[in-house]
Amino acid sequence: MPKPKSFTGWLKTHADQDNAIGDLAREVSRDPDWPSRRGLPGQRTYLDERGAIPAAIETLERAWTQYDQHKAAQDE
Repeated sequence: MPKPKSFTGWLKTHADQDNAIGDLAREVSRDPDWPSRRGLPGQRTYLDERGAIPAAIETLERAWTQYDQHKAAQDE
């Protein structure tokens, strides 16, 4: 069975979407300092430290929820 994509890899596949997750994906794709391997807590802290608006944090959390659902569906 193939290894599932990382969250960041999964997120970047949504860069073509015209919604908040697509916006986040485009921002992450352009950010060379994005903490790919720090998980949700580290990524949330990263956004907080950079003064992200609350909606950006909510979008990150919503994207993680969708990612977890995607991984669970692959495990079935």
